[in-house]
Amino acid sequence: MTNDDGGFSAPERAAIKQRAAELKAEAKRAKGAEKAAAEAADVLAKIAQMPDGDRELAERVHTLVAEVAPELSPKLYYGQPGYARAGKVVVFFRSGQLDKTRYSTFGVSTEAALDDASGFWPTSYALIEPTEAAWEQLAEVVRRAVG
Repeated sequence: MTNDDGGFSAPERAAIKQRAAELKAEAKRAKGAEKAAAEAADVLAKIAQMPDGDRELAERVHTLVAEVAPELSPKLYYGQPGYARAGKVVVFFRSGQLDKTRYSTFGVSTEAALDDASGFWPTSYALIEPTEAAWEQLAEVVRRAVG
């Protein structure tokens, strides 16, 4: 999504600025339970601000991750919900409407334990009105991602 000059697009620049602000806020926060509670509150607030459709998807992803991988902690990741272990995001949700893209996505970072013997595996999934079977598949991705 670069612009015509080959530089970052406006949404990409905004995401970079958001991530810088997140890192700055993290550095200022207390450690431990207070920090985790504040980061979880930030994620819930971001989800609440999402447009209809994406908000419901993000809420379902949030609930799914909490149930399947309670060891992951919610935290903002480039301005959208992420779920981390030891401060490093393992899985995340991106609102298609906020990103001005065709669909929302669920993704895994390089911290995810998805390495496959084939040397080939997906790192993101499109979400457009997922079926219950798709939610079950997503739960399995989360299980595999946390190892």
